[in-house]
Amino acid sequence: MNIDLQSVLQDFLDRNPDLPEGDDNDVSAENADTRPAAVSADRLDIILEKKGRGGKKATIITGFTGSDSELAELASALKHKLATGGSARGGEILIQGDRRNDVLAALNSLGYKGRII
Repeated sequence: MNIDLQSVLQDFLDRNPDLPEGDDNDVSAENADTRPAAVSADRLDIILEKKGRGGKKATIITGFTGSDSELAELASALKHKLATGGSARGGEILIQGDRRNDVLAALNSLGYKGRII
């Protein structure tokens, strides 16, 4: 069954003209200037991982959409700020130990949004 979703959506909108337009998700030029240059607009997820590490815990930061060099730069800043070891590869940052709250505070101070999962 081949359904053209665009035409179905347009038919729905034509039958319901009183629906609100919704919010515009574009970042205006004024708001873009207040955000630090290297900061991603995405929210980073902070996860505690225990498996496959010989019983040791690790804090994993996922959801970064920048380049690998920006990821490595953020990992380096976090490791320096938290005075701990870690690594950055595969689009994730690993921080040794259960440092979820510390990582969230450090990310916020660097201008990133985060949430602990």
